[in-house]
Amino acid sequence: MVSGNRRPASWWLPRTVVALRVRVFEKVNGDRVVTLPNSAYGPEVFERVYAHPAANGRSAGAGLSDLFWYWLAPGPEVHQEHLEPGERYDEVAATTRRILAGSSAALAEAAGRAVADVLGTLPGTRVSLVRLRDLLMPAWAAFAYELVFQQPCPPHARDLITAHADDVISALKCTGLRHPRRRARLTAYLRERIAAGAVPHRLPASLTPAEQALYLQGTFFNTAVVQLSEATAHVLLALARHPGVQRRLSEHPDDDRYLARVIDETLRLYPLFGIAHRITTDEVPLDDTTVLPTGSVVCFSYPDYQATGHERPDEFDPDRWADPAVRKARYIPFGVAANRPCPAWRVSPIVLRVAVREMLHRFRLDSTASHTRSNPHRAPCLLIPRGLTPGRRRLETMRRFVRLRDAVEDVTRGVRQLVLGTVMVLHARRLRLAGRYFEEPRSGRCPVAHHKESKVSNG
Repeated sequence: MVSGNRRPASWWLPRTVVALRVRVFEKVNGDRVVTLPNSAYGPEVFERVYAHPAANGRSAGAGLSDLFWYWLAPGPEVHQEHLEPGERYDEVAATTRRILAGSSAALAEAAGRAVADVLGTLPGTRVSLVRLRDLLMPAWAAFAYELVFQQPCPPHARDLITAHADDVISALKCTGLRHPRRRARLTAYLRERIAAGAVPHRLPASLTPAEQALYLQGTFFNTAVVQLSEATAHVLLALARHPGVQRRLSEHPDDDRYLARVIDETLRLYPLFGIAHRITTDEVPLDDTTVLPTGSVVCFSYPDYQATGHERPDEFDPDRWADPAVRKARYIPFGVAANRPCPAWRVSPIVLRVAVREMLHRFRLDSTASHTRSNPHRAPCLLIPRGLTPGRRRLETMRRFVRLRDAVEDVTRGVRQLVLGTVMVLHARRLRLAGRYFEEPRSGRCPVAHHKESKVSNG
């Protein structure tokens, strides 16, 4: 135990590792990059540049694109978030909106059923220690499958989707290397389903059948599953760490307004995106005398932007949203309407509310784990079944275990992230997936599939 203000000898290591990782990733883009907001250009400039029509490039011309394409492969060239603006992007985005366009009641019912199926596997007679993201990812895999195929998700498909989504987010957080063969199994499954005519939606005609499979994989079975899992884990971990807020929700389960405030406050304090990058396709003014030249990489920092304009920005306070003025505050959990907004901006709040209610109906949540935006520990949490009163000593022992394990993992995980992140950055720079794609003449082929990747990418 550490008494008083003394810190354990290893307290400095996670911060040092994080600083080193930041230096590694800063080198990816070179010198033609600006991050907003910053000390010279505040949130107003962030808003103006983000909405500027020339801040619309997504992948071509940015070193950072090679890294994201590496993490998101296979199929980053047809992933909706990485398509360049134009007719192809418009068609793909319209398809995504059609698939997500169910009624609120139907979406809520499907989400509730998927979450209930997962929670129903947990014991009702003892406390469970889980990682919330891992627990709920299969539920969102089943939900996404039902959106796409409009039928219940078979266990085999749910396992394929979950394994794929977990592999992608683990690589993105640098807690594990990529496993392309694991991802390829889902690709093969989706190609078979498309060939069998099992997708009831009209898929983009500008994509080949192989590309259509990759589009579904990237948009629905990667991004949708990962982001819903992360968002739900953040909300539930915030409730586990703030028992007063959790108690208020449990006592008033039908209070939609307060639940919406809890979700808004969670996504404000822990935005799902740390940085969104765009490439300028024309000159973009920063102020009256400074202009970003064509081809500049602009990194928009969601955490820094959403911390501005709020009193006590680092404090978790859902009641701040009771003030009508705060509704106009700097808060863009789903991006901005003028620049490629998240297509799930309507769906996500609906299904998040359902998931939170389903969890609180069954369990009381408790966690002593840290809570950060990147959530690399996957949100450790104790789930206490409703009606169960565990012994105070036993519960406190479990709470101490969660705290201690989190502290130990913070050190070992930080080192692992530094090592694996560096390996993947170097490998991505060598492969240059995005750079090579835009340099090669378009022939209808998928360049990502036409090179042999080093064995290091297989984990």
